[in-house]
Amino acid sequence: MAVTIKRITDFFEREVFTTKGQYCGRVKDVEIDLTKGRVRAIVVEAAKGTLLEAMLGGKKSIVVPYSLLSSFGDIVLIKFEISELKKVLPEEEKKEEKAK
Repeated sequence: MAVTIKRITDFFEREVFTTKGQYCGRVKDVEIDLTKGRVRAIVVEAAKGTLLEAMLGGKKSIVVPYSLLSSFGDIVLIKFEISELKKVLPEEEKKEEKAK
C-alpha cells in the first residue's frame, strides 16, 4: 500500500473509522520510527458518545499500531471492530490497562 502523504501534519485531525463503519474519533498524534523513516502508530482521540470512548473508560485516546490500519486517505480505516481492537493492541497497552 503506497502512502502519498507529504507532510506529517497531513495525518492530524483525519477521521478514524473501523472497516465495519464504526466511528472512532480523530487522529491526534503520530508516532514515527526515525531510524526507518516510517509511521509506527497513530493516536486516536475517542469521540464523545462512541463505542471507543465507552471501551476506553477514563482514557481519552488510544495508540493504534500502523499495522492495524487498513487504509489512510481522506479518512483512516482500522482493520478491526472496536470491540476486537482491545484484543490486538500491543502488550504494553495491555500491561498499562492491568496496572489501573
